[in-house]
Amino acid sequence: MSASSKISPALTHWSGINGLPRFDLVSDDSFAEAFDAAFALHEAEIDAIATNAEAPTFDNTVTTLETAGDELSRVSALFWSRAGANTNEVIQALERETAPKMSRHYSKIGNNAELFSRIDALWEGRDGLGLTLEQARVLERHWKSFVKSGAKLAKPEQDRLSAINERLAGLGAQFGQNVLSDEKEWSLLLSEAADLEGLPDFLKDAMAAAARDRGAEGKYAVTLSRSIIEPFLTFSARRELREQAFRAWTARGINGGVTDNREIVRETLALRAEKAALLGYGNYAALKLDNTMAKTPDVVNGLLSQVWEKAVARAGEEEQELARLVAAEGRNHPVMPWDWRYYAEKLRAEKFDFSEAELKPYLQLEKVIEACFDVAERLFGIHAVPLAGVPAYHPDVRVFEIRDRDNRLVAMFLGDYFARSSKRSGAWMSSYQSQHKLPLKNGTTGEIPIIYNVCNFAKPAEGKPALLSLDDARTLFHEFGHALHGMLSDVTYPSVSGTGVSRDFVELPSQLYEHWLTVPEILKTYAVHYETGEPMPQALLDKVLAARTFNAGFATVEFTSSALVDMAFHTRGAVEDPMAVQGEVLGEIGMPASIVMRHATPHFQHVFSGDGYSAGYYSYMWSEVLDADAFAAFTETGDAFDPGMAAKLKANIYSVGGAIDPEDAYKAFRGKLPSIDAMLEKKGLAA
Repeated sequence: MSASSKISPALTHWSGINGLPRFDLVSDDSFAEAFDAAFALHEAEIDAIATNAEAPTFDNTVTTLETAGDELSRVSALFWSRAGANTNEVIQALERETAPKMSRHYSKIGNNAELFSRIDALWEGRDGLGLTLEQARVLERHWKSFVKSGAKLAKPEQDRLSAINERLAGLGAQFGQNVLSDEKEWSLLLSEAADLEGLPDFLKDAMAAAARDRGAEGKYAVTLSRSIIEPFLTFSARRELREQAFRAWTARGINGGVTDNREIVRETLALRAEKAALLGYGNYAALKLDNTMAKTPDVVNGLLSQVWEKAVARAGEEEQELARLVAAEGRNHPVMPWDWRYYAEKLRAEKFDFSEAELKPYLQLEKVIEACFDVAERLFGIHAVPLAGVPAYHPDVRVFEIRDRDNRLVAMFLGDYFARSSKRSGAWMSSYQSQHKLPLKNGTTGEIPIIYNVCNFAKPAEGKPALLSLDDARTLFHEFGHALHGMLSDVTYPSVSGTGVSRDFVELPSQLYEHWLTVPEILKTYAVHYETGEPMPQALLDKVLAARTFNAGFATVEFTSSALVDMAFHTRGAVEDPMAVQGEVLGEIGMPASIVMRHATPHFQHVFSGDGYSAGYYSYMWSEVLDADAFAAFTETGDAFDPGMAAKLKANIYSVGGAIDPEDAYKAFRGKLPSIDAMLEKKGLAA
């Protein structure tokens, strides 16, 4: 039996509408054998490239490498989507087994001496190859990837690096599963009216639905889904319940037993430090930052420290105001982390005469999705066509065609918006298929992108609308900004398609897109009351816009402390007790006792559930410097949808992927690189 015949056709021959996978034909038990067969097929393709008797050319080496492994890419895309957004015990067991296998497979490719010799020859002679700018970027990416995979190391060091990568892959998979397990297992069931004091109807509805999902009909469940825990901490008048829920939320990954992540973090940091040393870097942060805009840990820490000083000073002022409200209630306790959101909401009502509960009826999920699509149409000339009855990987997932002004299909988009116990927390964008223009072995040329967004909003009770907080709505815009980066891609080579850019540039399209949520024209159109259909009153709209920088010290301290701890871990190297290091760093920077890290180490999935944002959490702030300046380009024209500026944005940011250097891409759009000033102004920290 051939390797390809061991792969279920549903996994690799996507026969759904417009080339969508037939998710309904993909079974959990089809993946294990498919992965092994796909590894074998990819390995055969790699060997064919490496042993080609012809002298290496860009086409017979790099281009062929770009399209190799199609079966593995498709099996992987379907599997990792399911592992993140609709997992179960079968998938989790396979994830723990497959992550190391995947690492082993790619380590073997990275250590293929014959293949690297071809890539290296092309790299050394690149100036004489007549490459386009995009081809030169693709060649550079492959060459650097091989070097960082150990291609220049001696065999013993290569073997050790492969073993490290394999172990890290397994640790990352286990870390994420442990966090999901802690989130899934904990809930606080409430039934007494007194326990619900202060909770608005939208939150009680979401908690009732969560309780039903847990077989507790008639009760109300506080869960560790951000869409429930954060509003509970914001509105619950029961301080002891807020503390109980908060402590459970911040204890994810540190509860002892099989789901405790502390040893995983310790081993991960040690292995990352060893990996960096093998590759000739002083520390892991230096390795990770080598191909970014920031380039060095010193530059990153300089940015974070500059912002930290302003943020912690502002947070101190905010805390004094909250303490005043605590005292006004006749209480004598300090402001603790489980108090901050509750009293901040009271302070917002006092300062701006509105509350999150007053705002939420105007932020219906359906309308915010419409707003996302409308902004994309106004800026980029694309529109979304919903497709009914198309099976996806879960019944809640929605499927859309994305078409341009000429009604030409440019992408497929899937939206998965509601929290569930089979889905890891947070929000993200990913792809089943990236855009490119290369000929494929099946006879077709090029592929359209198939992109999906995953969020974790509280699912409403049957017959009721899903209502979002302003932060939820921003999250939806943020992830759709990532989706647009993938869907608007217009490059030739898949490795530089869409979000295939440096880590500290990838957040620019997403964070920039958030700005259009609060453009008055958009809010007036789509922020309509779910019962009356009336638009948000102008007075409330004015208050919302006036309050945009409210609580900015708190939010920036939450984020920046996490980023500083991330950088400390990856510049210090192996540490015996990561939690002690976390405490030491927070002590050194003067972390307020009233605020905690947005992502404490044992559940810091950006950094430890895989390698994506390790020594890279700062990139959200780096991109924020860019996005504040980029949106200023529109405000300077007086039109948030200025056609000329939108065309430049699409041409130089959203469509070019990694085909050009990010600094060059940004300067082509804006004419210059930004300073930190616009970002501080946006946050209200400029003074």
